[in-house]
Amino acid sequence: MRYAPPGLCVNDFALLRDDDGTYAVLHLQGPWTAEFDHLRMETSYGRATSADLVHWQPQGTAFGNGLPGRFDQQAVWTMHPVRHGDGTAMFYTGVFGLTPDGWPLQSVGLAYSDRTDGTGWRRHGTGPVVEADARWYRTGERMGWRDPFVVPDDESDGWVMLVCASDASLPVEVSGCVAWATSDDLEHWTVHPPLVSPGDVDELECPVLERLDDGSWLLLGSIGATRGFEAWTAPRLRGPWTRRGPLGPTGSYAPRVIPAPDGSRVVLHTTPRRVGLTDSGDRCRGMLAQPKLLVTPADGAPRLQWWPGLDAWLDEETDRPALHAVGDLDISGRVEITLRTETPGGERPALAVGCDGKNLWVTGLDGDRLGDTVLTEPAATLRILTIGEYVEVYADGVFVLTTLCYSGHPAPWTAVTEGRPRTVPVRPIRLPDPGRDDASAIWPGPSPR
Repeated sequence: MRYAPPGLCVNDFALLRDDDGTYAVLHLQGPWTAEFDHLRMETSYGRATSADLVHWQPQGTAFGNGLPGRFDQQAVWTMHPVRHGDGTAMFYTGVFGLTPDGWPLQSVGLAYSDRTDGTGWRRHGTGPVVEADARWYRTGERMGWRDPFVVPDDESDGWVMLVCASDASLPVEVSGCVAWATSDDLEHWTVHPPLVSPGDVDELECPVLERLDDGSWLLLGSIGATRGFEAWTAPRLRGPWTRRGPLGPTGSYAPRVIPAPDGSRVVLHTTPRRVGLTDSGDRCRGMLAQPKLLVTPADGAPRLQWWPGLDAWLDEETDRPALHAVGDLDISGRVEITLRTETPGGERPALAVGCDGKNLWVTGLDGDRLGDTVLTEPAATLRILTIGEYVEVYADGVFVLTTLCYSGHPAPWTAVTEGRPRTVPVRPIRLPDPGRDDASAIWPGPSPR
């Protein structure tokens, strides 16, 4: 249901699908720690495979740093593999070292493989294939030139690359932008002025381009300050781009889009954890979350909804306590739903979801606010998902809130409206690897005392 390699955490990732339908994920990986040094700890890509985008099997390390003296000697960051001939071309971020003030020097390199499963990489040359152009982008202190994403050009037989960059014409704190470059052969690139430069974003990371069924384009970008991601749409790849607002709530990051086994278009993203598995622990790199259905109406903003492919992992409804579960309820007026209690069989809530019109929130022990959001319209229905410490809330079918809670014991879900309680039936979730027991396993609940 969620994935991280044994003993490690997942950061940015890329998805491939082989000819036999097998999915592979390549991902940045590193220790599970709050003081994360991305220059020394993100030095390799892990790889895992899946038949259904839910049950992932770790397959070890697939790629690592370059040799000393090369542009990628210090670290390798976010990657994007694309089909090329009978094999795969992978564009990736290389870090050479640091500026005098300690800022990472970033550029984009290229590797090839004769395979389509995410293995067997060989570098193209010893240097990068595209670097930041100082006419439009910062190239020294506070530079950005990472997270490449490559698609076929919709106006030529060539290719377009998006890159996370820093707009040199703006103050550094609002200079986050999406750069772009074009190529006829994947190896020689021409850099252009920013494709999207909002002017109010510190970092616009992990850009994703998806061509929609009507020929228009969807751009997703992760926002450093909010730790969520937003959407833009355009009739042509070159724009004009219209900002559509947040697509994923705070806590969901680094999205990727891929066709699911049922043919639908889904989004996968990362989600954090807390060090020490406590509510007071610092947030750290986390895990790969389960897919969400991507809905792109012609007359409205894109949205993420529950993916029906997950229903096969749900058991029959029950009123009994379940740590991993999905529950649905209709609401009118203010409602508060208790999911876990402080003690087994107790009444004091340790995890609760509340909604009052447009206001939606999650609380932990002592009513501490763990997460909240303001909806565009009052909600009529809620779907709540809990997997271990993870909590997700869907309002009228749309994914709107996610948070973490390590407190409490499973209890029958109870909704209270105007002082009247009612039991909320839930469907327990069957985990793909319930016996797994390492630092990356789903939180199993409170330890017995």
